[in-house]
Amino acid sequence: MRALKISDPSYELMDDHHGNSLIYREHGFPCPLVRWHNHKEYELHLIVASSGKVFVGDYVGNFGPDSLFLTGPHLPHNWISQVEEGEVVAKRDMLVNFTDELLEAGHNVFSELRSFTPMLERSRYGIEFRCPNTIAQARQLMQQIADSRGATRLGYFLIMLELLARCDDYQLLSGATSAQLSDEHHADRTNMAVNYIFENYMRELPLEEVASHLGMKPTYFSRFFKRATGRCYVEFVNSLRISKSCELLLDQDKPVTDVCFESGFNNLSNFNRRFQQLKGMTPSCYRRLVEQRLTEQNLAG
Repeated sequence: MRALKISDPSYELMDDHHGNSLIYREHGFPCPLVRWHNHKEYELHLIVASSGKVFVGDYVGNFGPDSLFLTGPHLPHNWISQVEEGEVVAKRDMLVNFTDELLEAGHNVFSELRSFTPMLERSRYGIEFRCPNTIAQARQLMQQIADSRGATRLGYFLIMLELLARCDDYQLLSGATSAQLSDEHHADRTNMAVNYIFENYMRELPLEEVASHLGMKPTYFSRFFKRATGRCYVEFVNSLRISKSCELLLDQDKPVTDVCFESGFNNLSNFNRRFQQLKGMTPSCYRRLVEQRLTEQNLAG
């Protein structure tokens, strides 16, 4: 597996509105847009292919096909696919960007748009929508947005927002907001740090090694990384490893000890302790819960 190495600035200036109220984009992986970045626009982001790690604010988690996210203005984010060396995903993402100005102006004319306000406020922490039916409808609407222009596109977009505003099956992601995390000055080095950690977290990875990779002294890197990501280095790496272990635990035949070492921990007791801290249960309990849910879904289907 490999991660994309990109060190572009984190602030993304979207100058392709061309007088339109929103921007629709789709892209594959690798792609220059895949980096730790922020922008003034909201981003409604649907993954259509590949699996990997999602970073939103100080949140680290997993994504796969039909993962749907909404991030608020200036909230840093990135999706890194886990692919084989040389593998290219032609179409990975479908996304819509829109600004506060669009909806604030609309409030003055259409009071119905105020119903979106609570969801947009939540998006400043990042939202992942979980309801399969909602996501299925959102995927259809995203395609209709892609295939249309003008007022018709705007109409489908507003239907999408109404659908998501009614959804109560969602997860708030980041514990920190955009105001605490956006830092354009250190963006290049933040990208370098996150990409290096992503490539190497499944082995012993001391802070001093990452600091050296960035040409920083360890004490300075520690402060820099906490300010840029909202988490201290050890917490960030452990979150990434626990996220990986959750993937590995889906294989019911893989021993928990193997999961421990394959996800980057060097002893079982530390793995169990960290897993309990982050997930509120043991790895074995998590595996049983996932198996139970899969069984219930199969029976329901």
